Amino acid sequence: MEPGTEVRTWLAPAKINLALHVIGQRADGYHLIDSLAVFTRFGDRLEIERAEQDDFSVSGRYAAGLPLDGDNLVVKARDALRREAGMQQGSPVAIRLEKNLPIASGVGGGSSNAAAALNTLARLWKLDIDDNSLARIGLSLGADLPMCLKSKPLIARGIGDEVSPLSAFPALGLVLVNPGIAVSTPDVFKALSSRDNEALPPLPKRLDFHTIRNWLETTRNDLEPAARSIEPAIGEALKALKKADAAFARMSGSGATCFGLFETGNVAKRAAIEIRARHPDWFVAATRSMEVSDGEA
Repeated sequence: MEPGTEVRTWLAPAKINLALHVIGQRADGYHLIDSLAVFTRFGDRLEIERAEQDDFSVSGRYAAGLPLDGDNLVVKARDALRREAGMQQGSPVAIRLEKNLPIASGVGGGSSNAAAALNTLARLWKLDIDDNSLARIGLSLGADLPMCLKSKPLIARGIGDEVSPLSAFPALGLVLVNPGIAVSTPDVFKALSSRDNEALPPLPKRLDFHTIRNWLETTRNDLEPAARSIEPAIGEALKALKKADAAFARMSGSGATCFGLFETGNVAKRAAIEIRARHPDWFVAATRSMEVSDGEA
């Protein structure tokens, strides 16, 4: 690289489905969802800079087993955006992915990486492209992409493509736990006992830790029973969170990552230390979700 080359670093946060209701199924087989999702300060990281030729590399705890070719969502995102922009604008880039999130773990890692690539490259290449066009490109890569492009507290409906960012939502102390297993999303959807459940109840008017926790008690993750039937270790992860005094614990997405809600970041950190001591081979991370203040969305 030439000295002084601009390097852009972008966080690809974990996506946590605090609640996920499956409310129907389209004729093409896609499931319709109603989900409250937040994004965490912990995640994968992307570094992108201009280069003589395209390059893509992966490092980090969960780098092993990730494809480095056109099967990787980051590479697919780069190529899709370049097709949209035209080769003249989409100059070669070196992309380095630091993979800190477990693979196939229900926290949108691959989708978040691809969204980070789209967001970063649109800026690096100085493209005149609006959010709707980015969301359209994202949706062609996966149903989680439109929400990952926002990376803010939101309600997602449809197949995940109808995104409504919330105008205010507090930061939440979270501990993420994965017992070291990957779960196939298609397998979880296949194992669903009901595909036609009621939608989420309305959010409380006043949003703080206690009202959100109480509201979550009235909601579900409809994928959790199906995922637990495939992989009983998910139950162990939830048990570990409850034993560490989580105020609320649930599986995220299609699993196997589970989250615990804690009143402060410090309490979350202490709980993570406790769980890690009991399960040194598990993925355990204490983090906070990103907040949004009135009028920011």
